[in-house]
Amino acid sequence: MDTLLKNKAMNEAPKTTKEITKKVKVESFDIARSDETLDLAKDLAKFIKDNKLTTNVQGKEFVNVEGWQYAGSRLGIVPIVEHVINVSSPEEMKYQAKVTLFDLRHGATVGAGFAVCSNKESGKKFYQEFAIMSMAQTRAIGKAYRNCLAWIIRAAGYEPTPAEEMDYDTNKSVAAPAPVAAQPVPAMQVVPAETLAPAAAAEAVAPVHYATASQKEEIIRLLNHPVITRPEKTKMLLNINRLDEERAVQAIAKLRKAIDDRENGEKVAA
Repeated sequence: MDTLLKNKAMNEAPKTTKEITKKVKVESFDIARSDETLDLAKDLAKFIKDNKLTTNVQGKEFVNVEGWQYAGSRLGIVPIVEHVINVSSPEEMKYQAKVTLFDLRHGATVGAGFAVCSNKESGKKFYQEFAIMSMAQTRAIGKAYRNCLAWIIRAAGYEPTPAEEMDYDTNKSVAAPAPVAAQPVPAMQVVPAETLAPAAAAEAVAPVHYATASQKEEIIRLLNHPVITRPEKTKMLLNINRLDEERAVQAIAKLRKAIDDRENGEKVAA
C-alpha cells in the first residue's frame, strides 16, 4: 500500500522546466531554410520599425533589448537570468549579471551573456542602486541574444549590437567649428584703448551654468516613474549632461506635469 501511494505521489510531482517546455507549442522559423530566414528578417525589421525599438547613435540604428527579445521569441528562444551579483566597492556601485538562452523546442541551453553596470559610467552617476542592477540584467539579456542572433538583426538592416551596450555620451559626434576668416585692419588705423574695453566686454561670452547635481538627481528620480515611457527616458538621459540650470528647471516641471496628468487620466479611466 505504501509503495502504491509513493508511486502515485512521484507521478503527481511537479514537472521540471524541461519537461514543461517540451509541451509548449512554439511558433518559430526554421533558420536552416534561407526562405524562412528572409521572412524572419522582414518580419523583424517591420516590428522594430513599427514599435520604434531603436536608438540612433552617430547616425546608426541600434536595436533595443525588446527587439532582440522579439527576434528570440520568433525562434522559440527565451532568456533566463542565472544571477545578478553585487560587485560594488566603497567608491563604486556595480552589478554583474548572467543570462542564459533556453530553446523551448529542443529543451536545451543555446547561449549565454554576461554584463555589468556601474555608476561610474558616463551619465549614471546619480542612478539609484535598483537602476544599476536592472541595467546590468538588461544588458546581459541583450548580450546573450547578440552572441546568438546578431546575424538576423544585421539581416533586418540594423547594427548587430544592443542599444543598451552603447555609451551614448562618449559616442556623440561633435561637429568642428567652422573657421572664421580674419578681418583685415585698414593701414595706419589707430583705435583708442578706451574704445576697445567696452567692445571686448560686450563680446565676452557668459559662462554656462550647467544643471546641478540635485537637479539631475531629481530628473532621474522622475524618469523612473512607471508612467514615463522608455523613449522619453532615453531621450532625456541622452541630453541630461547638456542641460543648463534653467532648462533643468523646465524639464523637472514638465516631467512632474506629465506624471500628474497621466496618473489623473488613469484614475478617471478606472
